[in-house]
Amino acid sequence: METRVAGERALLAGVGISSVGIGMYIPFSLVFFHHVTGLSFTLVGLVMTITGVAGLAFMPLAGTAVDRFGAKKVNLVLYGMRAVGFALYPFASSLAAFAAVTLVTALADRSFSVVQQSLIGEVARGSARDRLQASIRALQNAGMGAGALLVTGVLALWGTGGFTYTAWGNALAFTLAGLLVSRVRPVRDGEGGPAKREAAGYRMVLRDRPFLGLTAANFLTALGYSALSVLFPLYLSTWLMAPDSLTGAAFTLNTALCAGVGVLIASRVRRSGARRTRSAALGSLLFAAAFVGQIVLGTVRPGQTATLVALMAIVVVYTLGELVHSPSGGALSVSAAPEAVRGRYLATYQLSYSLATALAPSLFTALLAVDGRLPWAVLAVSALGAALALVRLEPHLPAEAVHAEPPAPAVARTAAPAAA
Repeated sequence: METRVAGERALLAGVGISSVGIGMYIPFSLVFFHHVTGLSFTLVGLVMTITGVAGLAFMPLAGTAVDRFGAKKVNLVLYGMRAVGFALYPFASSLAAFAAVTLVTALADRSFSVVQQSLIGEVARGSARDRLQASIRALQNAGMGAGALLVTGVLALWGTGGFTYTAWGNALAFTLAGLLVSRVRPVRDGEGGPAKREAAGYRMVLRDRPFLGLTAANFLTALGYSALSVLFPLYLSTWLMAPDSLTGAAFTLNTALCAGVGVLIASRVRRSGARRTRSAALGSLLFAAAFVGQIVLGTVRPGQTATLVALMAIVVVYTLGELVHSPSGGALSVSAAPEAVRGRYLATYQLSYSLATALAPSLFTALLAVDGRLPWAVLAVSALGAALALVRLEPHLPAEAVHAEPPAPAVARTAAPAAA
């Protein structure tokens, strides 16, 4: 029986609202900041790169803060930092001011996933963690899609001057999200409650070989998560010679599936009783199948209509892999982390996503320059390696991490006592 989370609706509403704000600027980030601040694209790009790297360096400190003060408090601080940052962007017309404001928001943005994952561990337990993972991912996709549509309408009405209203809209969205999340109540009993914070550092994480193995396996899968946004558009234009409009169609299909059936698929996986390691491994295998499909398509290179149909089918398989892997993998990492040092553990785990995101552009472009099918082959092997690693790690991970619900105890067969 899943335990309901106190304030769950407020938490999900906060995620949805903040995702609308993110969707209003992520698709146009360089253009957005150029028009809001008046700085050149070159300066904007340079500042975003430098502050983004600084944000990665801040993630371990965020993990330490979670362990010391609790995920909910740190989550509210990060929402506040983002709200203040976006409220100040229209006034940051100088390079120094823009760099300062961008640094504040980058620190909050980069660490937010660590803190949100820790918050799930703090407020939920058992299969409720898997449910929250799926619901949050669906809301994030729906919210970002709605945000992109909203900013399109704003720009149509007010032109580039609408970016200023978008910045203030983001500030309002993050403020409302923080107010909603403040209503969430941590679990106070059992393994899900906030434990007394023990003095333990990152040495404990580095000594935990099964968790490091889990992090490495996630890095292999995380490379696949970058494929749709980084590799797919390049592959279409340079290898398949397909129209760029197919990229938009693929993104739309992926977003619609994540928002529309993500919770349903995660619920089916959860109710099947599958171990989280096996579910995450299945997601990786679906990724591998989609990548092999790209290799076949890149070898056959059919006509435009057949290419469209094949690409959409591949995107469906890819998205199914994402929807199966993400809730199980996220809940697995949260539950495998000891409660007293959960923040540090998840900061380490989230670095696997950040490193994959940073490596993907250079890796994919280098492989694509050799052969358009080569990056898909590397991704297929990586996904298969991740699936194998997850299965092999299973006996070395805590039972409460592997199983969404505790397995039924085995009933011992004992002989009837002899009559006196």
